[in-house]
This record gives sequence, C-alpha cells and structure tokens, in this order.
Amino acid sequence: MVDMEDADVTAIRRFNRFYTQTIGALDARFLSTEASLPEARLLFEIATREPVTASVLQDALGMDAGYLSRVVARFEKRGWVVRVRRDDDARVRDLRLTETGRAAFATLDQRQSGAVGDLLGMVGGQGRRDLVEALTRARLLLDPASGGPFVIRPFRTGEPALVAARQSMLYAESHGWGRELETIESEVTAAFLRDFDPAREQCWIAEIDGGMAGAVFVTDEGEGIARLRLLHVEPFARRRGIGDALVGACVSFAQKTGYRALVLWTQTVLESARRIYAAHGFVCVETAMHERFGAPLQGETWRLELAA
Repeated sequence: MVDMEDADVTAIRRFNRFYTQTIGALDARFLSTEASLPEARLLFEIATREPVTASVLQDALGMDAGYLSRVVARFEKRGWVVRVRRDDDARVRDLRLTETGRAAFATLDQRQSGAVGDLLGMVGGQGRRDLVEALTRARLLLDPASGGPFVIRPFRTGEPALVAARQSMLYAESHGWGRELETIESEVTAAFLRDFDPAREQCWIAEIDGGMAGAVFVTDEGEGIARLRLLHVEPFARRRGIGDALVGACVSFAQKTGYRALVLWTQTVLESARRIYAAHGFVCVETAMHERFGAPLQGETWRLELAA
C-alpha cells in the first residue's frame, strides 16, 4: 500500500522539477539576459523597494549574507546599482538603481511578463482560471500571511456546489462528520439554486487574491424570516475577520430586504462561529440533541430580531 505522506512528497518534488525547468530557473542567463534567476529576483526587490539596505533584502529573501554581497558587487560592476549614504545616518548605505539598472530591470520585467503570458496562453477558459486559483491557493496554504485583503462578492455559477463540497471535506477532517452532513449540504445548495430569488436570497463568496476563502448563504424561510446557512472560512484564511464580514453581509442584506428576523442552526461544538453570531446580536433560543451528522450532537437555534 502506498504511504500517503511519501506520495505527497513525491508529487511536490515532481512539480518542483517541472516548474524549475519550465521557468528556466537553472539557466545561467535567465530569459537570455545577463542575470541568473536569483539575480533577477534580487534586482526586482531593489527596484520595488529602493532605497533599501542589504540587510533588509537579506531578511526579505532569506538569502545568505555572503552570497547577497557578491551579487550586489556584480550589480555594481555592471553599473546597475550604487550605494548612497543616508542624510540622517552616514553609517547606513542604501542601494539604488542607476539608469542602466532600471533599463535592465525593465527588460527582465517585460520578458518575465511575456513568458508568463505565454504559459497562460497554453491554457484557456476555465482551465486558466483553475490554474491561477490553484497557484494562489498553494501560496496561501504555504504562507497565509502572503495574501492580500479579502473581498466579499456574490456567487458565480458552480460555486454553491463547491461550497458544499469544501464544507463537507473540512468538517469530515475536523469533526468526523461524513456522508450525512454532505447529503444535507448538497440538498441545501440544490434547493437554493432551484428556487433562487435574487431579491430575497443570496450567497456570498469571500475571496483572497482570486481564490475562494469562505462563503455563506441567506435563504427565504417565509413569513418574514430569513435563514443564514453554510457559513465557513478556509483554514488558511482564518483570523482575518472573514467570518465576521460574511455574517455582517447576511445581517445587512436581511435588514435591507425587510425581513423581520434572521435565524440559523449551528452546533454547540462550533465555538468560533458561535462567538461571531453573538457579536452580531444573535441569541440562542433553543437547544436539542440530534444525530443528523451520524453522531450525537447538541444543535442550537439562534435568532436575530431585525424589526419590531
């Protein structure tokens, strides 16, 4: 039987070999310029951060101090950079690009953009969007802090089913809830799409750098009651305020639409979600034991009054 951890390591190493060859990481003259790939990366950091010290670059890139010093020396020899003393501290020297250095950077930047454009040109339509989202997701999984600000937007075709799938996977891993929960979530999203009334219902997607980071639904329960459903935030996107923003979008929508109350059903074990609901004024009005997810759980009904 294949060891999954070994298989995962093998898959990532295989991708690394493919990608380093694809982008020319091993070429002595990256994109047919004077620079290698590490030199091109350092030139990019100088160009986008200048004036900047060598120590700041070392920290930002995790580059060996001796190697960085030798690369900077090569840049000086090529006439790409100069060291300039600071007016407020003569002991510190900033690196700045010369006109020659800016021209070298412009050439590299243009060729890199062209090379990436050529790669994207090989994949069209949905495949291109899948590629961009997959690479974004890989970066955020490995370095959650690298993501930009999140945005909240209405759902697009295909996303409600993705939300149900992601929640099923995440809760199976974190709480052991399996097929029973997946069935419920699939039924909820199917009913939402079948009966969708954009004037009374909505699904919002939280997005970071183009990748799905969370979601929530509001559905019409009749008699002036709306229901908040299927709130979730991806693990890599937590502690950013996304859950709070998604619940806030539901509350605002329900108020503007004229609902008199917003209700939801959650589980006592989901403490983080319960704290968000309480912060928005929801109150737990009922608790009851159930086994709808295949194991004994205490479910809770929460309610937020929106109008007298």
